[in-house]
Amino acid sequence: MGAAVMFPSFAYNFYERKLQRSLAADRIPHHIGVMVDGNRRWAKLAGAPTQHGHQAGADKILEFLGWCRELGVEMVTLYMLSTDNMSRSAEEIEQLLDIIGNTLDRLGETRTVRVQPVGALDLLPEHLAVKVTELAERTACIEGLHVNVAVGYGGRREIVDAVKELLMHADSEGASLADVAGNLSVGQISEYLYTRGQPDPDLVIRTSGELRLSGFLMWQSAYSEFYFCEALWPDFRRVDFLRALRDYGRRQRRFGG
Repeated sequence: MGAAVMFPSFAYNFYERKLQRSLAADRIPHHIGVMVDGNRRWAKLAGAPTQHGHQAGADKILEFLGWCRELGVEMVTLYMLSTDNMSRSAEEIEQLLDIIGNTLDRLGETRTVRVQPVGALDLLPEHLAVKVTELAERTACIEGLHVNVAVGYGGRREIVDAVKELLMHADSEGASLADVAGNLSVGQISEYLYTRGQPDPDLVIRTSGELRLSGFLMWQSAYSEFYFCEALWPDFRRVDFLRALRDYGRRQRRFGG
């Protein structure tokens, strides 16, 4: 019985090592966006409360970021809470926000990641907005993995907020609407996004088998590569991640050409 259990484990580990050896260091994406989807379905299939699914998903985030550090990924954007998610039941939202807060604490304790909030913090409870803001300040000097935490995030909301801020700044400078419209460019809007100053994601991964972006990094992902995985997020394995990186490494990026 023991040998029967060990063989699948040995075969899995062998395959995982083989996959990793196949990755070229110069083909590892610098910035990866991840839609951590499938926590609720995972809980339902397990016959467990939804809260258990969100907690399992949070645990997977910490594990996933460890893989990213090992493989040389420099930046990760985690889609943890969308503006649409905030319309769920008050009980589920309260549980989810508590888990997100705990996950932020755990990220800070690692002292290996630089955390940056990406989203409309005014939509969050004050204590959570303060927590993520303070964590960003405490980790700002860390030179390790840069982690964007997308909470209270919506792609349409981000673009609207960017245009609003651009217009308000132009107004403070005394510019007319005609001046703003005449000089408006893609680069200008990019300067007011939540991710301003950052490179766009090279690769966007979505788990759970859904084949859509649901508003995630709508502007920034214009030329990103996409990888959709059937596994629910809590079941996402290191080998699934390696397969995504292998697939990315084989693609010829054309940036619209």
